[in-house]
Amino acid sequence: MTASPSPPRPRRPRPVGHLAAAYGLLALTALLFLVFSLALPGTFPTRETINAILATQSIPAILALAAMVPIVTRAFDLSIGYGLGLAHVMVLQLIVEGHWPWPLACLAVLVGAGVVGVLNGVIVEFGQIDSFIATLGTGSMLYAVTGWVTGGARIVPGPGGLPTGFTDLYDSTFLGVPVPAFYVLALVAVLWLVLERLPLGRSLYVVGSNPRAADLLGIPTRKYTVYAFTASGLITGFAGVLLAAQLQVGNPSVGLDYLLPAFAGALLGSTAVRPGRANPLGTLVAVTVLAVGLTGIAQLGGDFWTTPLFYGGTLLLAVGLAGYSARRRLRAGTAARDLPSAPPPPP
Repeated sequence: MTASPSPPRPRRPRPVGHLAAAYGLLALTALLFLVFSLALPGTFPTRETINAILATQSIPAILALAAMVPIVTRAFDLSIGYGLGLAHVMVLQLIVEGHWPWPLACLAVLVGAGVVGVLNGVIVEFGQIDSFIATLGTGSMLYAVTGWVTGGARIVPGPGGLPTGFTDLYDSTFLGVPVPAFYVLALVAVLWLVLERLPLGRSLYVVGSNPRAADLLGIPTRKYTVYAFTASGLITGFAGVLLAAQLQVGNPSVGLDYLLPAFAGALLGSTAVRPGRANPLGTLVAVTVLAVGLTGIAQLGGDFWTTPLFYGGTLLLAVGLAGYSARRRLRAGTAARDLPSAPPPPP
């Protein structure tokens, strides 16, 4: 007696197509670098330009990682730009006006930023307010606190300047590379370990992809979402400390300039490395391609309006690609579940 033929197995995605989807953004980065190097051989492919990119784009990269963590749970933290502005003026206020030791001032700002993240998570989950509205409201309140602390004026250090140890957080180098680049790499490594290798990260992805399934699995969705917002707040506070060390002047309105680049990097990053979901490695690749593109455009003599145009267009493209990747991932999972299982072999 011959066994009945088993039903056809689903066709797996072609390896070439999968690699193109996962690493296409990385290939675009290399292509842009090559194009600008050929167009600007005397200025673009130089050590000075690379170090400038690594230094100036470290804070946007860190803030993009701060935006990325809540996106994992399908939430958005619009308060990060306002939080960045408050964090950087608070650390300068404590050092310049309060005469605090700079390590203690940095620690206090990080604790405060973590508290803000907890409040955001509590308002979103326990107050049942949409994350867009909730974090926009808390962000506006943070901006009001920034204006109250500074009186609408800049915080300028005295003739002695800021402590050298504090400014070295941003200005120093290691092995000829700006130290802020190592902060970004370390943060990416920690987030990758947590999200890809630890149960906490897997639970966060389940909460973001299917909250009902998370409830059935016994995952406390509210608590994990609060965790995500807390991490976002802490990372934002760290970015604020670095911004203060970079600018060395407290500007109450500077934080909003970083909001659009952060979300452009985080959303565009969800189309790379692990297409269809936010991930730290993809965010790093996205920030890199944005940095290379903006630097090349600037060296070609682009006007001031090209920067917001570039970020706005990239954000729209990122949202579209992220949605497409997520739908493709969902269709692939649904098709695999709907296929009948093969019949058992005959005795």
